[in-house]
Amino acid sequence: MSTGCIFCKIISGDIDSDQVYQDERVTAFRDINPKAPTHILIVPNEHIASLNEISEQDKDLLGHLFLVEKRLAQQEGVAQSGYRTIINTGPDSGQDVQHLHLHLLGGQRMRHPMG
Repeated sequence: MSTGCIFCKIISGDIDSDQVYQDERVTAFRDINPKAPTHILIVPNEHIASLNEISEQDKDLLGHLFLVEKRLAQQEGVAQSGYRTIINTGPDSGQDVQHLHLHLLGGQRMRHPMG
């Protein structure tokens, strides 16, 4: 845990969130500034700043993040219609919180991200 990280504080319960899932490896909660009707952040409980910080030892954790996302998409009713996964890495991508996280976005038709 990083003491100054807002996501670490959410994971530990020091900051309230609209949590939708938590296990020993990941925590998921609704984004406070949603970009779609369904907008959930899925974060590892261990503080990893970004994809640039992952290592071989994180393979199982990364797979678990995506399996939790799949489960949440089904739970939220967006699995069949489709959903988007976004991982921002670094300042040019728009990564605002320096803690690896997946954005699960769904519940509406989305524009193509490349144009």
